[in-house]
Amino acid sequence: MERILLSFGHGYSARALARRLLPQGWRVLGTTRSADKAEALAATGVTPVLWEKSALEDALAQATDLLVSAGPDDAGDPTLALLGDEIAERSRQFFWVGYLSTTGVYGDHHGDWVDEATPLHPGTDRGQARVEAEAAWGAIPDLPVHFFRLAGIYGPGRGPFAKVRAGAARRIVKPGQVFSRIHVDDIAQVLAASITHPNPGAVYNVCDDDPAPPQDVIAHAAELLDLPIPPEVPFREADMSPMARSFYSESKRVSNDRIKTELGVELLYPDYRAGLRALLDDDVAG
Repeated sequence: MERILLSFGHGYSARALARRLLPQGWRVLGTTRSADKAEALAATGVTPVLWEKSALEDALAQATDLLVSAGPDDAGDPTLALLGDEIAERSRQFFWVGYLSTTGVYGDHHGDWVDEATPLHPGTDRGQARVEAEAAWGAIPDLPVHFFRLAGIYGPGRGPFAKVRAGAARRIVKPGQVFSRIHVDDIAQVLAASITHPNPGAVYNVCDDDPAPPQDVIAHAAELLDLPIPPEVPFREADMSPMARSFYSESKRVSNDRIKTELGVELLYPDYRAGLRALLDDDVAG
């Protein structure tokens, strides 16, 4: 039987999964709100689907699996707002459904460890919206939904090297601050492993083994480039957007044990050092 993934909000992480699935014979239908972007999607082997109800309903009727990357907005989850009834009616049609959430649902833990059993106490509106979206997807009867709480995502085109080379990188220091991270290719392999070993209702933290201060990552990128390490800037003195500053309001170390024990995942990039080294090697090779 042909497997057909309908990807709502076909962005950075979804594209990485598509690169794994397409060579295996899957069809991937990816949504876009722009007709101009449809051609670029098609060039990657993904069938573009415009974000309008009739086109989405047609795609939903074909799908065997769903991936939800589109995040909530002020009106709630956009996919459920448009297609919630139809998804509920077809819930038994799908083999696997993945919802991409965020580790922001845990809130601030002052650098302590959290895992999937940690109570959800988001400290931002974005985190609260994700908690509500997870609950809404989980409330659909018989829907085989899996939740993936992603740490900070990096990968090709999303590394620190461009800013370091341009002299625009800053080592913003807030004592005790740590972030968890994940390479986009490791997100893809976690999702693929879950598809192979479905467990409806399961929640997985998707992050690497080494939560680290953000200034350490910038310093290591500079060292790899053999460039001067950018000077430290105290957090209180840093000129940052409200959005960027809000990320520093939460500090936690996120456990990834479950993706290893339940899904058998062996991370391609277990820490930022391995991930940055690979990005630089690819950049040089390219």
